[in-house]
Amino acid sequence: MTHTYSVSGMTCNGCAATVKKSLASVSNVERVDVDLARGVAEIAMARHVPLAQLQASLSGHSYQISERDNNHHTHASNPSSPVNPANPDPFWLSGNIWKSASLNTLNCLIGCSIGDFAMVIFLQKFYPGTSMTAQMILATLAGLITSVSMETVLLKTKEKFNWSLALQTAFSMSFISMIAMELVMNATDFMITGGKAAFGNPMYWTALAVAMIAGFLAPLPYNYYKLKKFNRACH
Repeated sequence: MTHTYSVSGMTCNGCAATVKKSLASVSNVERVDVDLARGVAEIAMARHVPLAQLQASLSGHSYQISERDNNHHTHASNPSSPVNPANPDPFWLSGNIWKSASLNTLNCLIGCSIGDFAMVIFLQKFYPGTSMTAQMILATLAGLITSVSMETVLLKTKEKFNWSLALQTAFSMSFISMIAMELVMNATDFMITGGKAAFGNPMYWTALAVAMIAGFLAPLPYNYYKLKKFNRACH
């Protein structure tokens, strides 16, 4: 199975050689042919390789890889027919990208929330004298750890990344999004409840819902931007 991808950022034969070597190192990639003049790479795969994994192999360089034609294969019935792409959506009005970005952001939210609220509960139960500043910092760190860990496991199990690549990809693609999410969630929670977990108080659950909605909305435009512009996402 051969797929054709656009590769931006190549300016010389050395660039093309670097792209070819990097992409060829990816698991399940059998052959790579790079055409510098056309700015494309034809990749033969033993099994489908996610775009994020191909992009991760180019980390450290300025090259960006994107799908040129999702249905393009070497065995297409009429490969010489020109591709007539539909008029692109305005940058911020792509429904499919908003859907993907929303799902990615939701994964971030779940991972962050697990560590964040677990740390708050732990501190208030065993270390009730912890200052609010220290509590928010520790909760944010815990949320980042659980979110990166969750994403790493998902990339390992669903996308078949090796552990090192899964961790690198999870951290590089998710960090800014998770930082924004954590700060907004904790700030919202603090403004409404003072940061205290009071499970018997309906206001606490209201504050929790508001904080999670705010945490979801804060990084969503950023995740959309990365997915739309670079074909890279939080998750």
